[in-house]
Amino acid sequence: MSQGSTKTQENRPNQQQQGNRGSRAVSTPNFEGAMSDLVKHLHMFAEENPSGAALWCFGIGFVLGWRLKPW
Repeated sequence: MSQGSTKTQENRPNQQQQGNRGSRAVSTPNFEGAMSDLVKHLHMFAEENPSGAALWCFGIGFVLGWRLKPW
């Protein structure tokens, strides 16, 4: 019987941790702020290094086009 009560006590912290994870997933403004910062950073990079940004866009487009071709 002591083993059963130990298992029950061990499960309780796990349930509390799962509850905490759910409350963190609700906060979406952090994600929006992070995406906004990323877009600003990419825009600044493109202004400072137009040739590098063009090569990155070409390379990403080439790889996506190659991997997503219909045939």
